[in-house]
Amino acid sequence: MAVNDLPQQIGSAVARLLVGAVTYADLIESNILIRVLRNAVFVTFSLRIAARGYRELRARGIVGLVRDTYTFAAKRFFKILFTVPSVKQKVDAELSQALAKLEQGMIPTGPDITRHLTLPQTGWSDEQIERELEKLSGMKHSAWEDGKVSGAVYHGGEELLDLQTKAYRVFSVANQLHPDVFPGVRKMEAEVVNMVLNLFKAPGSGVGTSTSGGTESLLLACLAAKMKARIERGVTEPEIVAPITIHAGFDKAAYYFGIKLRHAAIDPVTFKVDLKSVKRLINSNTILIAGSAPNFPHGIIDDIEGLSTLAVKYKIPLHVDACLGSFVVPFLDKVYEDLDPTVQVPLFDFRVPGVTSISCDTHKYAFAPKGSSVIMYRDQSLRRYQYFLATDWSGGVYASPTLAGSRPGALMAGCWVSLMKIGQDGYLQSAKEIVSSARALQHAIKNGQVPELYVLGDPISSVVSFSSNSINIYDVADQLQQKGWHLSALQNPAAIHLACTKLSIQSVQELIDDLKKVVQIVKSQADAVDAKDIKKKQGDVAMLYGVAGSISTSGLVDELAVGFLNNLYKA
Repeated sequence: MAVNDLPQQIGSAVARLLVGAVTYADLIESNILIRVLRNAVFVTFSLRIAARGYRELRARGIVGLVRDTYTFAAKRFFKILFTVPSVKQKVDAELSQALAKLEQGMIPTGPDITRHLTLPQTGWSDEQIERELEKLSGMKHSAWEDGKVSGAVYHGGEELLDLQTKAYRVFSVANQLHPDVFPGVRKMEAEVVNMVLNLFKAPGSGVGTSTSGGTESLLLACLAAKMKARIERGVTEPEIVAPITIHAGFDKAAYYFGIKLRHAAIDPVTFKVDLKSVKRLINSNTILIAGSAPNFPHGIIDDIEGLSTLAVKYKIPLHVDACLGSFVVPFLDKVYEDLDPTVQVPLFDFRVPGVTSISCDTHKYAFAPKGSSVIMYRDQSLRRYQYFLATDWSGGVYASPTLAGSRPGALMAGCWVSLMKIGQDGYLQSAKEIVSSARALQHAIKNGQVPELYVLGDPISSVVSFSSNSINIYDVADQLQQKGWHLSALQNPAAIHLACTKLSIQSVQELIDDLKKVVQIVKSQADAVDAKDIKKKQGDVAMLYGVAGSISTSGLVDELAVGFLNNLYKA
């Protein structure tokens, strides 16, 4: 039977069935229902495949699809190639050497290193423990005390540290899972959340929760968006649209929660998210749009107002990742009133109508103890979807607001005392000092003090990212490492950055001076290589990112990363 004749045959059969001309058994016997079902399944399957193909074509374009297909095929080819015995033997040998070097750098050895792999038969004395703690704290490490580390350590000063320690002692046994047992911790958490909501200009309906850090805040924002779309719209293949500069926590959320993360392009000049790219990526499966204030790689605040326009138009939640911006970006308006009134600070908080959630790390520029963060929502309608409820559990009703069950009340106490101790005036002054340090580095590069370098975009917060068109920027990172600096290496494009902290205030001029010196060293080494006078040995950063940037060796970076994580647990 032709497909075109099928509707007529069905109509005739149904009509005869209604008037009693045929029985249900007759209908089955004639195979019409089987044919209907078969064709319906075929059409449904075909439509789903076509819709998926259209979404991919619309999102990536023909050139993008060809490029991605080539990359996928090339990676598969080299993965298969690495299984060839002769090749695998060589690769495994090189990989073993690299992993051994990685282990050597992470795990201390020597006669003065004692490893404690089992419980002591008899408990140690206080004096023994204090001596061991002093030894552990004195192990060789990056010079964060001198301000030579990018981000990582957000030190609010010894006085604040003493106060946090006292708070920790008072609430050392407190657990946020039990607000009835520790009502003081519940009160402090609620107050911290509301203080941060106020800082980010939330409406009266604004709500939130504390979390263990920025990653958990991002995970919860993604989880809430996924569950909202599933329950309210029936979305079973959820997708998030975010710029390529969005924090890797979104990739982690996609991995954990079965979400497809579509990365939008960024403007090659401003390094802000490309709104046209975002628009192409939005489809019926999109559950969340995201932007940064600022992003981690380049310290650039995305066009949140532009993203908001798209979010409102397509009725999609919009998350702003202000984890790194923390307690700096809310004060930028006042900071630039003094530093440079010509700088226009873009809107990024709840004053932007499409913004439905914001994450802020209080353990960064609020100087609270690690880990402490806040996830905020415009209202309760989205926050409820991050909650987990088990109302028929034999152990009773179980309700949890975040990913963790038990949560350390002592850390929340440390966060609360930090906010109460420093206050708005203190955070404003801190933001001025930190931004001034970042501007000093940025101006030194832009004004030609180190002409071989250039700044990526026009950052206005605490992060400055820079690269070079004439020398290998990873060689610069390696040379800086030899001088005690630990800056963050970036890729796509190759760059390094400094996330300024209060500790950076004392060291930013030293960094500028060292940059001038190491750039000349890298240039002289490059000239020597060109002249074939010496064979330059690449440093760790240059070697790693040389491998990471290659399709033919990209799989090896996974093994190195796994090796790094494995080393974390080798005693």
